[in-house]
Amino acid sequence: MEKNSKILVLGHNGLVGSAIIRELKKQGYENILINERQPDNRYDLRDPVEVSMVFHNTQPEYVFLAAAMVGGIGMNDEYSADMIHNNLMIQTNVIEACHVHQVKKMMFLGSSCIYPKFCPQPIKEKYLLSGELESSNIGYAVAKIAGLTMCKMYRKQFGDNFISVMPTNLYGPGDNFHLENSHVLPALIRKFHDAKEKGQDTIVLWGTGTPMREFLYIDDLAEGLVFLMNKYEDAQHINIGTGKDVHIAELAVGISMIVGYEGKIIWDASKPDGTPRKLLDVSKINNLGWEAKTSLKDGIRKTYEWFLNNQENLRK
Repeated sequence: MEKNSKILVLGHNGLVGSAIIRELKKQGYENILINERQPDNRYDLRDPVEVSMVFHNTQPEYVFLAAAMVGGIGMNDEYSADMIHNNLMIQTNVIEACHVHQVKKMMFLGSSCIYPKFCPQPIKEKYLLSGELESSNIGYAVAKIAGLTMCKMYRKQFGDNFISVMPTNLYGPGDNFHLENSHVLPALIRKFHDAKEKGQDTIVLWGTGTPMREFLYIDDLAEGLVFLMNKYEDAQHINIGTGKDVHIAELAVGISMIVGYEGKIIWDASKPDGTPRKLLDVSKINNLGWEAKTSLKDGIRKTYEWFLNNQENLRK
């Protein structure tokens, strides 16, 4: 990408999209486009006509497809039909528009949760579709797998330069801290903060605390995505993460210390744990010359500081 290239970031209000825009600006890119017809009035990416309008109006050369319906384990399970429908519609419309408008390059974002539930660890890119999916996540996972496959098929049939990236669990400023539909790390920050404010002696958390998860700070992700847009050309999707994971129980203790909650943690084993472990093999991206910089402790601290400073404007 040249510094004056026309770069369209779809999902610009979300955790990932907003971080991509920050990183592009930081690196001096001057022509960043978003899918708004006017402030706070976005085109509906589930509607093919509106997506066509976005591309007609912006004429992008490069596209980051960071728009998606996402949520934690509870939301994925309860709204599984919405997950598969909305994500299929968004990515189908955008991928087709990128083809029709002959963009120079498009990046599609998957997620590590679409790998099989019982993958060998760490998870290599080739393990996709090698086993059974996590049942609570299947609607979202199937939609994202379809998106990855579409990128490969458009590349195969038409020669479109579409690449796919598989991020690990993400967190950071701009995250969703809603207790019912957020991911585990921001949900824990919110729960410990609320328990501290209310003076609760105990806090109940879902599951057993034994699953292991990898977490990537959002600004590290954005740096990596811009790096890949400039450096990566293969049809095979590529993992992006830290290559390090932590037990959820250990994560909870670390967050409680940063938040300053001193009560007792109780684990409710009647609630689901999800996939036992999800550690990505990131040797491929590391060998290209990129690796994450922010430690989990520093990232949680920065995220909590952002949470404290933005409580009135948190996403609902």
